[in-house]
Amino acid sequence: MLGKKLVTAQKRGETRALCLGLGMVTCSMMMYFFIGITIVPFYTKSIWTAQTVCKLLKANIKDEVLCPNSEGSEDEDIFPYPCLQVWVNLTASGQEVMLYHTEDTLEKNPKCSYVPGKSENSKEVKAQIEKIASNFKKYQTFPCYYDPGGKQINVILSRLYPPKGLLFAFLWPTLMFTGGCLIIVLVKISQYFSVLSAWQ
Repeated sequence: MLGKKLVTAQKRGETRALCLGLGMVTCSMMMYFFIGITIVPFYTKSIWTAQTVCKLLKANIKDEVLCPNSEGSEDEDIFPYPCLQVWVNLTASGQEVMLYHTEDTLEKNPKCSYVPGKSENSKEVKAQIEKIASNFKKYQTFPCYYDPGGKQINVILSRLYPPKGLLFAFLWPTLMFTGGCLIIVLVKISQYFSVLSAWQ
């Protein structure tokens, strides 16, 4: 009687562990799919893949412009902000080009190097942009990204999804997938030895 209870408890434990492993594998596959349709397209779409060194030429704050500078934008998403224009010397080619914060900055407003987030306090936005301009003037040389294919002559300061960020995004589903497969394998090994011992 006791032996039957132990066998039943063992089977229940194996079933739960197997469900846990299958659940982890399923969740990891869903995460892979989500990353594949959200992050990966932005990574492959970016043409600023080569890194070089940029030397500051000038950082000027122009008159206020509206953000975003794109068609079809809702009125509540449009707000004025000082336009920061940063021009740098591209070490790789020696060209004088305009620097943008990220890939999105060029799409939102190609006239400005930085597009701030929406804020009701215009003084905070102005102070933020002035601080960014002073930092550029303080650090004259810094790494930047350019298009090695030459389709875009402008450069960006940082990529939205760099290779390290993409690898980090794939790290967690990979760990979950590996852990789920390991649990399934251990359960199968346990079942094999149970059958083997019962046969003997």
